[in-house]
Amino acid sequence: MIAELNALVELVEDRLNDDLDIALLASELGTTEYHLRRMFSSLAGMPLSEYIRRRRMSVAAADVLGSGDLLGIAVRYGYGSTEAFGRAFRSVHGASPADVKRDGGPLRTQPQLRFHLTVEGNITMDTRITDRPAFTLVGHATRVPLIHAGVNPHIQAHIASLPVGEHARLKDLGDTQPTGLLQVSADVDPDYTEGSALTYLHGVAVADTTPVPGDLDSIRVPAGTWAVFRIEGAYPAELQKAWASTATDWFPSNPWRLVPGPSIVAVLDRADDFRTATCELWLPVEHAG
Repeated sequence: MIAELNALVELVEDRLNDDLDIALLASELGTTEYHLRRMFSSLAGMPLSEYIRRRRMSVAAADVLGSGDLLGIAVRYGYGSTEAFGRAFRSVHGASPADVKRDGGPLRTQPQLRFHLTVEGNITMDTRITDRPAFTLVGHATRVPLIHAGVNPHIQAHIASLPVGEHARLKDLGDTQPTGLLQVSADVDPDYTEGSALTYLHGVAVADTTPVPGDLDSIRVPAGTWAVFRIEGAYPAELQKAWASTATDWFPSNPWRLVPGPSIVAVLDRADDFRTATCELWLPVEHAG
């Protein structure tokens, strides 16, 4: 995966003036747009779209400082008007093209990225690959913003709003793997952008043939393959660390890639105060070969 990401960076650099088709670039690299965006965001710390915008504006700054007209520069970098180009330019450099042309700055350059895999061998990931028939996730869903670090207060509030007896009712309804009460994230932005909206479902998994009560939300999951990571320790810190390690350690070292679908956290055991827990992180995958 590291080689594919570096090849992507080179392709982006060669086509900064083009209307970049990320799906086509992914196909040229022998992978999928979804997996490419997720891995790029996880390893670069920014969405691919944000990196492309920063690189375009970094290179465009040299043209702005030259003798070319602003409309011609805007069109060259894929913008239909000087206003749209100016907004993108200001968002990167903190100043308008006119100000930079007059004053020579300020300029905030985004260097071309290079990805490297550092193998330390000090993290052992307890993982299994499992094939599952189609099943349905049922429970109570809401839209929340994506928060990478710490407890998500929007999810906390959603769970706290449920009647006490609802948790037991859901647990009784669950009849297939993943077992127990589940924390489900669906419709996630492929760039994994902080603050982007996702669907969070607090519920359980039921067999494809199990009737779903009409008062519950549901997400049907097709048959497929899952990478399941077992995590123990401080919650949610160890779970979030495992999320990061899947991108930095596991996927670059194994012949699997992410596919669109919900990610699922199954809480197998926990302390009364929920400061520690034993969890399973379920991610939908396909063989990359």
